[in-house]
Amino acid sequence: MQGQNQQQAYDRGSTIFSPDGRLYQVEYAREAVKRGTASIGVRTSGGVVLAVDKRIRSPLMERSSVEKIHKADDHIGIASAGHVADARQLIDLARRRAQINRLRYEERIGVETLTKEITDHIQRYTQVGGARPFGVALIIAGVADGEPRLYETDPSGTPYEWKALAVGADRADTRAYLEEHYSETLALDGAIGLALETLASVNDDALAPEAVGLATVDAETEQFRTLSDEETETHLAERDLLADGEDLEE
Repeated sequence: MQGQNQQQAYDRGSTIFSPDGRLYQVEYAREAVKRGTASIGVRTSGGVVLAVDKRIRSPLMERSSVEKIHKADDHIGIASAGHVADARQLIDLARRRAQINRLRYEERIGVETLTKEITDHIQRYTQVGGARPFGVALIIAGVADGEPRLYETDPSGTPYEWKALAVGADRADTRAYLEEHYSETLALDGAIGLALETLASVNDDALAPEAVGLATVDAETEQFRTLSDEETETHLAERDLLADGEDLEE
């Protein structure tokens, strides 16, 4: 019984290490990320692509209320997986930091700098009693001085830089697909195709344009842009990934 009580203490406290050096609440936060729908990021020399699965659970729900891709600054976009409310808090933080940098230094914030400011904030919630870790992972994509960058934030507060990555549901399968098909010679259009194909690989090889979110940050213009449903449908049709009417009804 005493051993069980000790285990529960490690289990409940976000600031207490277990005897084997684990923070259980951080690990549970990672499990919350896995319950979120998938988000994909692909980096190429021509820019960065973000693609997200934004399936609507009910036809009564307004599509515009489902937000998984966000603009943090003109040259930075962020995709999320996990608890939406937690993501909103971190997105707001990112936007404030980006605006503060513009006002204070009269220049755009670096992608790496913004990522580390976010992860520093996340990490504080693993050291403060009475607070829980953020149950969300972010993909931060941007271009700084013509160089595309792609980062992931972890609930532990650790930043990782990637060439291509997936977070959320089916991460093992989507990551395996990216590892098999990614090439550093991809153009931006090819990266869009790879991101869509990766999402389709865990969705019966078919996607509806309204169930997908797409955004790019072009290396040449250094501008974040969200693609419309019509543009997304065109990309899906070109790669024979467009779901037909029967697929949509199912």
